[in-house]
Amino acid sequence: MEVSDVHDPSPTPDEATGPYRWRWLILAVMIVAEIMDLLDASIVNVAGPDLEKSLGAGSVGLQWVIGGYALTLGAGLVLGGRLGDRHGRRRMFLIGLAAFTTSSLLCAAAPNTGSLIAFRLLQGTAGAMLLPQGLGLLRENFSGPELTKVFAIFGPVLGLGGIIGPVLGGFLIEGDFFGLGWRSVFLINLPVGLAALVVAARFVPRKTGDRTVRVDLTGAALVAISCALLVLPLNQGQENGWPLWTWLSMAASAIGFALFALQQRRTAATGREPLVTPGLLRKPAFTVGLGGIALFFGGLVGTQLVLTLFLQIGRHFTAGEAGLGNLPLAVGTAIGGAVSGAFLADRIGRKVLQIGPLVQLAGAAVLWLELDGLDAASFSIGDIVPGVAVAGIGAGMVIAALFSFVLAAVDDDEIGSASGVLSAVQAVGGSIGVAVFGSVFFARAETGDFTGGFHRALIVQACLLVVFLAITFLLPSKGRPEDEQHGTTTGSDTKQHAAAT
Repeated sequence: MEVSDVHDPSPTPDEATGPYRWRWLILAVMIVAEIMDLLDASIVNVAGPDLEKSLGAGSVGLQWVIGGYALTLGAGLVLGGRLGDRHGRRRMFLIGLAAFTTSSLLCAAAPNTGSLIAFRLLQGTAGAMLLPQGLGLLRENFSGPELTKVFAIFGPVLGLGGIIGPVLGGFLIEGDFFGLGWRSVFLINLPVGLAALVVAARFVPRKTGDRTVRVDLTGAALVAISCALLVLPLNQGQENGWPLWTWLSMAASAIGFALFALQQRRTAATGREPLVTPGLLRKPAFTVGLGGIALFFGGLVGTQLVLTLFLQIGRHFTAGEAGLGNLPLAVGTAIGGAVSGAFLADRIGRKVLQIGPLVQLAGAAVLWLELDGLDAASFSIGDIVPGVAVAGIGAGMVIAALFSFVLAAVDDDEIGSASGVLSAVQAVGGSIGVAVFGSVFFARAETGDFTGGFHRALIVQACLLVVFLAITFLLPSKGRPEDEQHGTTTGSDTKQHAAAT
C-alpha cells in the first residue's frame, strides 16, 4: 500500500461545509518537513574537518557534499511541482518526505566520500519532490485572511531555516552524541522525518491530481544535464588546474540551457505543456531578475561557507564554535528581513533592493579591515562580529523582498511557473556559489594564507553585489503582494500555477 492511500480522517476542504479542522496541524507539518529539507543545504558546512578526518574528504569532496545537494534540488524543483500537479500534492509530498528521510539515513551510513556525495545527490532529488508541494497544500487547505496569515508565518520561518543550518550542525558535531560525529547531522532527520510522515499521512486530506497534466521529461533532462555540466568543472577546475575539458563543459552547459529555452517554445507551439511557461523567458525584467537571484544567492551561500571554513581551518575553531560564529550572520539576516518585510519594502519600493547590497558591501568592507587587524594568537569571533552582522542585515533586506519584485514583472497566469523557476535558480545559484567561493578560498588556504583566501572571497562577493545592484534598476518599482506570489488571488486554473505551488 502506498503512503498516499492511507485512510483520511476527514473529508477534503472542498467536500466539507466549513474549514478543515486539522488545517493548522497541516501548517505545522509543512513547516517541519520543509525546514528539514532547507536545513540540509547548509547544515554540513561545519562538517569539513570531521569529514576529512573520518572519510578523507578533500576540498573538492567537501564542495560536492555541500553543493551537490543544492544542485539536484534546484535542477528538480520545477519537475517536482509538475509531478505534484499530475499525481496529487499530498501523494508527492509523502513520497518526497519518505525518500528524503531514507536518503538521510543513507548519508549517515556512508562509508566513503564517493558514496556520501551520491547519497547527497539523491537527497537533493528527494527534496525537489518534497519542497514544491508545501505551498500548494497550504493553498488547498486555507483561504482568505487565514491564507495571508499562513504566508506571514511560512515564508520567514523557511527563510531563516537555511541560515541557522551551520549553528545546528555545529551543535550536533560538537556534542558528538553517541560518538556519531558528523553523521548526527543526517540522523537528526530520521525521528523528525518519520514523525512528520505519520502525521501528514494521517491528517493531510487527499486531493487527486490532474491526470491531463503532462510532464515534460525532455525539458527536465535538459535542465539537469546543463546544470551538471556547469557545476562539475567549477568544482573540479581548481583542483585539476583548469584543463581544457572544464571550459568545454561550461560551454556545453550554455548550449544546453539555450536548447532548453528552444525546446520549451517548441513544446508550447505544438500544444503540449512545457516545463516552464515560455512567455517568461521573453520578459526582460524576469530574465534579468533570474540573473540577479543567481548572483545574490551564489554570493550569500558562498561567503557563508567561506566564513565557516575560515573559522574551522584557518583559526582551528571546533564545529560548535564555528556554528556559533554564524550566529551574527543569522541574527543580522533576521533583523534585516524583519525591517524590510514589515514596512521598508512597502514604503520605498525597489530602493530596498539597492540599499540592501550597499549595506552588505559596507559589512564586507568592515570585515576586510577586521581581518587585516587580526591577531592570530588572541582571535575570537567577537573580532569579526560587526562586519558579519552588518553584512547579514543587508542580506536580510534583500532576501525579504527580492522575489516579490521579480515576480511583479510576470502575468498572473504565469505566477506558479515563475515561482518554481526562481526557487530553482536560487538553489542552483547556491550550488555554483559553493563551487566558486570554495575554489577561491582553497586556492590560498592550501598555501596557509587563510586570511588572503577570505579576502579574495570578499572581492568576489563585492563584484557580484555591484552587478546585482545594477540589475535592480531593471526590476519593477513595486513588488507583488505575498499571497499573489503563490498564485492565490489570480483565479486562474491550478495547472497554470503548478510549477512551484
